[in-house]
Amino acid sequence: MTAYAVASLTNVDIGAGVVEYLERIDATLAPFGGKFIVHGSEQTMLEGEWPGSLIVIEFPDRAAVGGWYRSEKYQQILRLRTDNAAGIAMIVDGVDADHKATDVLAH
Repeated sequence: MTAYAVASLTNVDIGAGVVEYLERIDATLAPFGGKFIVHGSEQTMLEGEWPGSLIVIEFPDRAAVGGWYRSEKYQQILRLRTDNAAGIAMIVDGVDADHKATDVLAH
């Protein structure tokens, strides 16, 4: 099942560290089938406030997300992001194509 790496970043310092991170991250995603779905796009808030940028990266499955995050190549650049932005990161499972809202009630 498709899984996603999701991050919400705030206080991003677009300096040399973040620029290097952005220049190198695509090469870390490719071996794990990762691709950006949302990457700091403009937001139109419908309810509440969102204080930062949203990043969503799609992977074939949860194992691929974990493999990417723990990979040597990604670990080499991770500090370039964490030293220059605050935020959270998580793995989230996708849903099947026939998913209905009430399916969550079974959990």
